[in-house]
Amino acid sequence: MNIIQLYLMGGIYFILGIIHFTHTGFYRPLMPKFLPAQNTLILWSGVAEIVLGLGIFFPSTRAISLMGIIAMLAVFLLVHVNMLFPANRLGVSLWLLWLRLIIQFVLMYWAYANLP
Repeated sequence: MNIIQLYLMGGIYFILGIIHFTHTGFYRPLMPKFLPAQNTLILWSGVAEIVLGLGIFFPSTRAISLMGIIAMLAVFLLVHVNMLFPANRLGVSLWLLWLRLIIQFVLMYWAYANLP
């Protein structure tokens, strides 16, 4: 477990969580149409990223935060898979959407590999 890697991961999730509040409109088109309360879900996912990102910085909460990140990314797969359907691509190329999906699994593995 590399502490620099952990702090980098925590910082990334913390910053991405903040962006959910500062650029909510960016995330709105990405949300599957069948999900209710989309703005609320965007904000709560930002809260989750902030809390889990900060939790990585503290040894006492690191393991639960890393497991939470894996769970959160698993839930986010819904968004990524939904965007693979032609009507939901938002003009993004299919190869980029597949790459994004693969990156989700890489991020899940990164969190898993850093579990204490």
